[in-house]
Amino acid sequence: MSLEKITRGDEQTKSLDLVNDNINKLRELFPEIVTEGKIDFKALQEILGEELEEGEEYYRFTWAGKAQARREAHKPSTGTLRPCKEESVDWNATQNLYIEGDNLEVLKLLQKSYANKVKMIYIDPPYNTGKDFVYKDNYKDNLKNYQQVTGQVDDEGNKLSTNSDSDGRYHSNWLNMMYPRLRLARNLLKDDGVIFISIDEIEFSKLRIICDEIFGETNHIADFVWQNKKGGGNDAKYVAVEHEYVLMYAKNETNLHNLFEPYKPEYLLRYKEEDENGKYFWDTFKRKSGKQYYPIICPDGSILEYDELGNRISWLRSEERFKNDIAIGDIRIVQINNNWTVHFKQRLPLGKKPRTIFLEESIWAKVGTNSDGSNSIVELFGKEVFSHPKPLGLMSQILGFSSQDGDIIMDFFSGSATFFHASILQQLEQGKKLKTICVQLPEKIGVETEQGKNAISLGYNLISDLAKDRIRKLNKNIQNSSIDSGFKVFKLDSSNIKGWDGKPEDLEASLFDAQENIKPDRTEEDVLFEILLKYGLDLTLPIDEKLMDGKKVFSVGFGALFICLADDITNKVAEGIGAWKQELNPATCRVIFKDSGFSDVEKANAVQTLKRFGISEIKSI
Repeated sequence: MSLEKITRGDEQTKSLDLVNDNINKLRELFPEIVTEGKIDFKALQEILGEELEEGEEYYRFTWAGKAQARREAHKPSTGTLRPCKEESVDWNATQNLYIEGDNLEVLKLLQKSYANKVKMIYIDPPYNTGKDFVYKDNYKDNLKNYQQVTGQVDDEGNKLSTNSDSDGRYHSNWLNMMYPRLRLARNLLKDDGVIFISIDEIEFSKLRIICDEIFGETNHIADFVWQNKKGGGNDAKYVAVEHEYVLMYAKNETNLHNLFEPYKPEYLLRYKEEDENGKYFWDTFKRKSGKQYYPIICPDGSILEYDELGNRISWLRSEERFKNDIAIGDIRIVQINNNWTVHFKQRLPLGKKPRTIFLEESIWAKVGTNSDGSNSIVELFGKEVFSHPKPLGLMSQILGFSSQDGDIIMDFFSGSATFFHASILQQLEQGKKLKTICVQLPEKIGVETEQGKNAISLGYNLISDLAKDRIRKLNKNIQNSSIDSGFKVFKLDSSNIKGWDGKPEDLEASLFDAQENIKPDRTEEDVLFEILLKYGLDLTLPIDEKLMDGKKVFSVGFGALFICLADDITNKVAEGIGAWKQELNPATCRVIFKDSGFSDVEKANAVQTLKRFGISEIKSI
C-alpha cells in the first residue's frame, strides 16, 4: 500500500461537482442512459416517452443570461475559507459561523459539508431599486473577481456597482445574480427545510417565478405581507407603499413539519395544571349557544339539564364525547356556591398557525418596522450606522415558527447581522439551541447616507466589520452562559495549496515548486480547514491537537481524520497517530500528511505503521 497524493482535479481539491452528482442520481434512476459518464438523451427520451416538451411554444420564463446562470450554479469552486481566530468570539466552543466572502463562492464551498443539513434559510437580498448594489459575477473566474472587488488584487476588473433601471438588462442582471444562489441554497436545505426571502414589489413577481422553478410550485407555502413603515408617504408619486413581502418555500412540502408561532409568556400563565398529556386549565363545559343538549348526573344524584332561568343547557361536546372524557378524567363536576358546575380540561394547543399578514392581533404584538430595526442598532452603537435594517421582531416572527431545537439556520445576505441577533434572542426567549451561519460580502460602507457617515466616524469601513462588532456587543450583554452567542470567522480566499488553485497560468511555476506545495503565507490551520471543506466535514467539528516527536498533529471529529502538515516527519509521528486512533476508537479513520514533509523512506515506513493500526486511507497534499 502506497501513500496517495491528492493533485489538482481530484475530488478533494474543489467543492462538490454538482454536474457529476446529478449524473450519478440519474444513473441510479435510469442506469441505461449513462454511457462512459455521459447522458444518452435519446435513451432518456425513449424512457420518458411523451413526457418530453418538444414544441416551440410552451410555458416558461427566460431572460438574457439564464443558461449561463444555471451552468454557474453547477460549477465547482477551487477556493477555500480561511479561519480568522483573532476576529472570532469563543472559537473553541461556538457552533456559529460568520463567513466573509461572495456568497456565490461560499455557497459552493459549503455544498459538501452542509448539503441537506440546514433547516431554515432567511435572506434579504438587494431589491433592485436602481440604487442598491448588485453582485456582478464573472462566470469565468468568480474568485478572482471577488478578490478584485474587495481590493485583494487591484482596482481593475468587475466591481460592485449599482444596477441602474436605465440598463437594458436591468431585470436580467438581478435574476442572473439570484438564480445560481437560490439553486445552491436549495441543496443545503434539509428535506423538511424552508427558505424565506424578503422582497418588495419591484422584483416580487419575477422572484416568485424563479422560485417556482427552483423549488417547485407545489413547495410554495405562503407570501407574507409585512408592514415595513407607518405614517408619512405624502411625497410618494402616486401611492404610499407601506409593505414588503416575505416569500416562503419548502424544499419538500410533504416533509414539512406543522408550523406554529410560539406563545408569549403571558399567554401561558393560565395553563397552570399539567398531566401526562400536557398543560391545561379547567374551563366551563357550558356554552351559551349550540345544540348539544343532554342531562348530566351530578355526584349527589341530581340532574343538570336546565339553567337557573329554565333554559336547556348546551354543552361543549357531544354526549358520547362527554362520557369518554369523564371516563379518562378530562371532566370534573364540582359544587360552587351550592350549584353544580361542569368543567373540562382546556389543553394548551400546539400553537397558532402563522398568518400571511403580520398584524397586531396576531400572537406577536407587532413585528416592527424599519424604524424599529434602526432602534435596535442604536441601542448597541449609540448611532444609526446601517440603512434599512430589518427589525428583530420580523426575524423573531419567522424564526419562531420555522426553527426547532438543534437546527442549523442560515442567512447568506446577512447585512448588519440582524438575523444572527434575532437567533440569539430566540434562544433566550424560547429555550431552544440554534446553530447560525451568516455570510456577508466585505463591502465598503458608503458615505452617501447619514448612517454610512456615522459608521465610518466610529471606525467601521466594511459592512462585515460592523456586523461582527454588533454580535460582539450582543455577546457581552448576554448573562446566560448556556446560550451560544459566539462565532467562528472564516474568510473566502484562493486555495492554500498551489497545485489546487485551478489557475492554468500558474501551472508551470507550480511544477517547478512541487517540493513545497503550501503557499508561504498560509498556516497549518488554513490548510486544515480547507481539507475539512473539501472532505465535506462540518467546520465546527471538535479539533484536538498534540505534539508527536515535536510535530503538530490534528485530530478532527474524535479521530475520524488525522492531519499532520509539518516538515521532517518521522515514523514516530505515525506511531503516535496509531496510538491516538486506538484511544479514540473512531468508526472510520483517515490520515493526511504534507507530501514534502518526509523522505521517501520515512513515507514508506509511516504507511506500513498506520496500516498495522488498521488505517488504510492515507493521503498527502
